[in-house]
Amino acid sequence: MAEVQIKNISKIYKGGSHAVKNISFTVKDKEFVVLVGPSGCGKSTTLRMIAGLEEITEGSLLIDDEVVNDLPSGERKLSMVFQNYALYPHMTAYENMAFGLKISKTPKAEIKERVNHAADILNIQDLLQKKPGNMSGGQRQRVAIGRAIVRRPKLFLFDEPLSNLDAELRTKMRIEIAKLHQTLAATIVYVTHDQIEAMTLGNRIVVMKDGQIMQIAAPMDLYLNPKNKFVAGFIGSPSMNFLSGIVLEKNGNLLFKQKSWEADLSPLNLQSLKKFIGKKVNLGIRAENIHPIEHQPQNAVPITVNISGIELLGSEKLVYANHQGNQLIAKFPATTTAVNYTKINFYLNLEKTFLFEAETGQRLF
Repeated sequence: MAEVQIKNISKIYKGGSHAVKNISFTVKDKEFVVLVGPSGCGKSTTLRMIAGLEEITEGSLLIDDEVVNDLPSGERKLSMVFQNYALYPHMTAYENMAFGLKISKTPKAEIKERVNHAADILNIQDLLQKKPGNMSGGQRQRVAIGRAIVRRPKLFLFDEPLSNLDAELRTKMRIEIAKLHQTLAATIVYVTHDQIEAMTLGNRIVVMKDGQIMQIAAPMDLYLNPKNKFVAGFIGSPSMNFLSGIVLEKNGNLLFKQKSWEADLSPLNLQSLKKFIGKKVNLGIRAENIHPIEHQPQNAVPITVNISGIELLGSEKLVYANHQGNQLIAKFPATTTAVNYTKINFYLNLEKTFLFEAETGQRLF
């Protein structure tokens, strides 16, 4: 397989549009790295520069220590799987998978061996004589992945391959792609806007926004230790809750203060926050760290909210509420007796909270 090094790469289009801004990261040999972020963040442009489908304006791209900035896409020994499958409708699955090998004049016996091997890996032997019009979306995507496998590339690139599938098929295909990575011991760079896909598939995740890298880390490290408010809010489902307030000092104690509600931060022993006294901050807390009265942890801080809606998810429920202009989402056991449109207390586990500087979004603790 291959190691990919992105060194200070930028992409500037005609007219000055800066799609990717001086980013650097390395995809190690046999690693599964996911690029994730909202639409327009530069993740697909980055993937296309790796593939050789976009010219690099600035910086260097290395595959196995070789600079490939000017190397044509077809010579980079990689395969790409697209969102729209890109299968030839008049060809069978076998013919679609074999087409690239035929063009490169691979012997027929080897083509057959490679196609059958890929079909075995993907469990699509029964589809080989079918045309795309007679397949489901998930089956077509398997064939598209099979077409990539038969080329035996050094590097696999996936550009939002599951976004056209329904929720059930996406879940199944996530499992298939994860198994594929293990089976092939492949180097994979995968682009998605779906943070659940990113969390379940990647060894490491590159979170992007506005053409820049916000953070690179393993999935749970991103979840538990976000560097800034953007990453904290983007990674996790439901999104992290944020309360707007200021840091105050009262009787020697540090407080997070809203209009008519405050939380004592002194038990967290955060002396470094003293320089932020009087400044605007955002307190972040995840849904699972907000509790009902019957399940509140020791030393939890009560906060009065107005419930605006409830979603029952089987063994648990999401409870939507408002507090002084901020929306809060709590994840409670299904048996919790929260009632729509009532005023109740939530209980915040302050030991599981984050504090972000309002102006920059950088995490303070």
